Amino acid sequence: MFISYRAAEDRIFAAVAEAGYGDVTRAQARLLAGIDPGGTRLVVLAQRARIAKQTALSLVNALESAGYAERVPDPTDGRARLIRLTARGQSGLPHARAEEARIETEWEAQLGPRRMRALRKALWELALLADPELQPPTDP
Repeated sequence: MFISYRAAEDRIFAAVAEAGYGDVTRAQARLLAGIDPGGTRLVVLAQRARIAKQTALSLVNALESAGYAERVPDPTDGRARLIRLTARGQSGLPHARAEEARIETEWEAQLGPRRMRALRKALWELALLADPELQPPTDP
């Protein structure tokens, strides 16, 4: 699983860098991937990335300086802040998603549709075993 994951991550990271976003580190990219469309609290980003809150704070500071993320008030709690993608941060997403789609197409061509569905189902079962609070897609 790790070898396949890293190969996919390498390809996505290269595609995003080639599209002009080469100033994002892997650690920053992993944190960016955890930001919800409406924004996400720092503590949640740290939990999702499985890193210390202080590390997440450092990564967010760098992403903010580079123009990829911003801090905004949390509309549900005036004391809290959300980390949200800026327009620059959002503009990199289509490049990552396009490469992700190419990878899935290649994997499905190798495995076939039935085995690809089984792979997705098995990976979600394992992910939920590791983190029961995850929200799997409605059609894994």
